[in-house]
Amino acid sequence: MQLTQQQAARLASGCEQLGLRLTDAQQHTLRAYLENLLKWNRAYNLTAIRDPDEMVIKHLLDSLSIVPHIQGQNILDVGTGPGLPGIPAAICDPHRHWTLIDSNGKKTRFLVQMKAELKLDNLSVIKGRIEAVPASQRYDTITSRAFASLESFVGVCLPLLEEGGELLAMKGLVPHGEIEALQSPGLEIRIETLNVPYLHEERHLIVVKRTHTG
Repeated sequence: MQLTQQQAARLASGCEQLGLRLTDAQQHTLRAYLENLLKWNRAYNLTAIRDPDEMVIKHLLDSLSIVPHIQGQNILDVGTGPGLPGIPAAICDPHRHWTLIDSNGKKTRFLVQMKAELKLDNLSVIKGRIEAVPASQRYDTITSRAFASLESFVGVCLPLLEEGGELLAMKGLVPHGEIEALQSPGLEIRIETLNVPYLHEERHLIVVKRTHTG
């Protein structure tokens, strides 16, 4: 199914509010991704959100809200599901390379199809668990929307981080208890408020940086 003119206009306006200057081709690719997600979701249940109006806000604009916080060239998106935030970010940020990892075969098949269909040359897809990624593979930024616990996200992903790199955990309300559990002299933690256009819910980014490798 195609997005309505109103949905496409809301997406374009939201991107502008986020400070993203996208070409017509990038806007078209974002819409094509969401239209494919809507189509595949009917058969494969890739995401619990099914309403296109909600998907524009809670999937696309929510994912794109972290683009200004990304650093470095080599980015890993852990537990990416149907490609969130990885695919929208990769579309809008073609000069960085995004690696998307998920253990669900239906979801990674969708990701591989989107890479080919949308011609996303700056994208790689891994089917598997993050624990299986060799520690020799390092990333400048590692993102996740899906990890239940901040502590497990940091525990598993910290060894894959380049010196000076950052872990970005996307959360709703600030998880004060989880942040408390992470306190360590070797970690610097900061909280960024994400202002997602048209979303009337709190969104935060928990940024974790290793201050020394010890």
